[in-house]
Amino acid sequence: MKTRVIVVDDSALVRSLLTEIINRQPDMECIGAASDPLIAREMIRNLNPDVITLDIEMPRMDGIDFLGKLMRLRPMPVVMVSTLTERGADVTLRALELGAVDFVAKPKIGVADGLRQLGDDITEKIRTASKAQVRRLPPATAAVAATQVASGVQRAAAAPASLGRLSTEKLIFIGASTGGTEATREVLTRLPADSPGVMITQHMPPGFTKSYATRLNGLCRIRVSEAVDGERVLPGHAYIAPGGMHMSVERSGANYVVRVRDGEPVNRHKPSVEVLFQSAARVAGPNALGVMLTGMGADGATAMKEMRDAGAFTLAQDEASCVVFGMPREAIARGGVHEVLPLGRIADKLMEHLRSHSGVMTRV
Repeated sequence: MKTRVIVVDDSALVRSLLTEIINRQPDMECIGAASDPLIAREMIRNLNPDVITLDIEMPRMDGIDFLGKLMRLRPMPVVMVSTLTERGADVTLRALELGAVDFVAKPKIGVADGLRQLGDDITEKIRTASKAQVRRLPPATAAVAATQVASGVQRAAAAPASLGRLSTEKLIFIGASTGGTEATREVLTRLPADSPGVMITQHMPPGFTKSYATRLNGLCRIRVSEAVDGERVLPGHAYIAPGGMHMSVERSGANYVVRVRDGEPVNRHKPSVEVLFQSAARVAGPNALGVMLTGMGADGATAMKEMRDAGAFTLAQDEASCVVFGMPREAIARGGVHEVLPLGRIADKLMEHLRSHSGVMTRV
């Protein structure tokens, strides 16, 4: 059975190009193309697609408004087609919060050539989306999210319990891909302000990680920023690997420091979870805590086994709470995971482990 796709975009050129790219694949077909969400609504009702690609900026109804209604009333896998601009990045992140599975960033100029070059990326994301677990968005969540998108207001997290005085030697490492922007948010917003330093590799293209870090920084008790080469890793801070660059941890005297480097893709990814987790095994060893979140493929699975062998404590997100279970499944299969937990329990488990291995009483 072919994956049946509907393309929703106000540009006739983009609709034509995406239709052509999709129809060249032996395992998928474009069964309709709509110029705005109101036409798309009828197409979806009549044709019942497996996946839709959705432009963000369209006439008559904004793509975000349409996505919110869709995920509340008729949830289905959606791949957003975004623009490589700062506003495009902000709105795309909100689309992921509303339940879009993934996104493709089209260039601002040279759209035709740019989309053709992105053909493999687009079709791979459609394939992944067709297998993703999509959940209905509760009406209240949809309404709140839509208001936040319009106003730029962000949710504040409930204050997690302080850890007390813990060793600054401890570090948390997180790897994620498809579905990971929201999964990582869920973990980080549950960490206390005095959490160990956190290093995060989320598969994301250049131009989006800075907006992502800024968004998380407004939601979390810890400080979140895009990683900068050479900076010291501090408790109460999280560092996001910049899109298009690899991130690792190194030692400098008594301190941990961030290394951000260009290089060839690893496991077809840049940044790669494998690169980060290998450095965690080598540099932090038993002081590392590793977390594998939702994502397609196997990036980081081998290195997570290296982390566990080096004495790190490792967790993986369970299948029921993943958008795509690929990366956690591979890490588990290779023997790299101590415990498999629902997403909502991961942060608490990290804190519980830190307290039980610190020899320090929890502050009340």
